[in-house]
Amino acid sequence: MASREVERILQSALLTLALAVLLLLGSARAQQTVFNVPSGDVLDKGKTYGELDFAYRNSDGAASFTPRVVVGIGGRVEVGLNLSGFNVPADVQTTLSPAIKWKAYDGGSNGWACLLGDDLFVPVQNKTYNAGNYFYAEVTKTWSTKTRATVGAFHFTRDVVASGKRAGGQFAIEQPIGPRVTMAADWYTGNQSLGFVTPGIVVKLTPKLTWYGSCQIGNRDASSGNHQFLTEFGWSFN
Repeated sequence: MASREVERILQSALLTLALAVLLLLGSARAQQTVFNVPSGDVLDKGKTYGELDFAYRNSDGAASFTPRVVVGIGGRVEVGLNLSGFNVPADVQTTLSPAIKWKAYDGGSNGWACLLGDDLFVPVQNKTYNAGNYFYAEVTKTWSTKTRATVGAFHFTRDVVASGKRAGGQFAIEQPIGPRVTMAADWYTGNQSLGFVTPGIVVKLTPKLTWYGSCQIGNRDASSGNHQFLTEFGWSFN
């Protein structure tokens, strides 16, 4: 990799970390996900969670960084902020994405829950559109073994996912295999920029630090390079 590209990656990483710190200090409010699909979890009131996602595509050396912060505000609602568009070697396209997730129904012991959520997209740098939106509704079922399945539907407004179908299904499965390890996978349908099936592992390294490791496999052209490695680090602040 050329030194100029390395420099751009380091600059983007430092900018990402700096922005994440600023957001935390400013009490910015995104949502928790399995890997990409919103999970059935909602933070309790006053709880704060931060995450840094890193994706790398070996076929062309493209990488991206996405920090997020999530805060529980009570009433089975969490709000947050994603920062996306930190891509290399492409031009940085910083996008602010405030988000909200509401667990509209929590069946408790019966294991069923219903969630609604919405993300706004506000490009602020090298933008190709002015604003966009992602709305979803999903149902989760948790069994006594702690296995949890998610089934839902989504809709993106024009330009947010660049091309392809802007509405479809979102699915996830989570299977704990120990007190600290969970096998999981999620999937967005469609031939658009989020159209991946993503299997992986979630490891609770400490009571506060969680590591996510996965591989994103494109719904189309996977054999031609449409796949990438995704790793995430999450931190529970309280």
